[in-house]
Amino acid sequence: MKKEEKVVVGISVGDLNGIGPEIIIKAYEDNRSLELSTPVIFASGKTMQFFKTHFNSKINFFNIDDVKNLVHGKVNVVNVWKEPVKVEFGKEDKNIGEYAIKSLEAATKAIKNGLVDVLVTAPINKHNIQSEKFNFPGHTNYLAKELDGKSLMFMVSGNLRVGLLTDHVPLKDAANHITEDLIREKIEIVKTSLIQDFGISKPRVAVLAINPHAGDSGVIGNEDDIVLRPALEKIREEGTLVYGPYSADSFFGSNNYKNFDAVIASYHDQGLIPFKTIAFGAGVNYTAGLSKVRTSPDHGTAYEIAGKGKADENSFVQAIYTAIKIFKNRKEYNIYSKNPLKKASK
Repeated sequence: MKKEEKVVVGISVGDLNGIGPEIIIKAYEDNRSLELSTPVIFASGKTMQFFKTHFNSKINFFNIDDVKNLVHGKVNVVNVWKEPVKVEFGKEDKNIGEYAIKSLEAATKAIKNGLVDVLVTAPINKHNIQSEKFNFPGHTNYLAKELDGKSLMFMVSGNLRVGLLTDHVPLKDAANHITEDLIREKIEIVKTSLIQDFGISKPRVAVLAINPHAGDSGVIGNEDDIVLRPALEKIREEGTLVYGPYSADSFFGSNNYKNFDAVIASYHDQGLIPFKTIAFGAGVNYTAGLSKVRTSPDHGTAYEIAGKGKADENSFVQAIYTAIKIFKNRKEYNIYSKNPLKKASK
């Protein structure tokens, strides 16, 4: 592959007191990882050198002050800050949260300006990032604002893909958030993503019920009968291959999910508990619906093992590979959608 063809991967460093820097270092310690893409870490040379020393790593960083000066074949580090940072592994620290946001904002600016091709985000602490300037529940909501789109949390591991109607909202409020408009919006995002990002021409999508046993004809709640089922019927009549609502308790255990290209859960834990049970450590959080490609590992800061050298980088590595693959799929889709004859002649 020619150097200019390599996908440039922008990486936000996440919470410095967590496992983010460790999994980034482990992901790029093997030089073969540089054959597919060029990493650009948004942090500082001094900070990343600290982690290199702490973890006794042989990785070599190439420090730059501007993304435009990146070098292919190197692990580039953009100096977003230059002052030393006090790292205390496993500690929730408001000051460390500010550095996580500095990294994220710089990486987001770079992808908006076309200086990096995709964005892979290391885990943040949703509590210590909050401020008057940054008031978002997490990456997804912030990036939806910055990268022009209506986002959807899409958990991906091979052919298992799980999206959410509601994500980071309290369980007691989840059902009230689910409207026909929201159902239509999320299904359209999933459908579009399956087509352009995953190369599935006629995707089949399953939707999980809001209530146990899909409400049992109103005995355990009527939201499925009044809101969800009628909306799905309308959307299906319009030509989208969407099915449900399915009772969530047996859907994954029966392997029914394997009959579909994606599953949409009604609320966070309904989708993520089975997803992480099946794919934990190999799953990827992809933010579908944005103008740019963003992925992250399927875990958090893991303060309990931070600094101990025990973090498993596999999910982060999969996030990198998934971002690259989606970027290429989307690029190919855009070429063929403009000239269908190219696809026919391929």
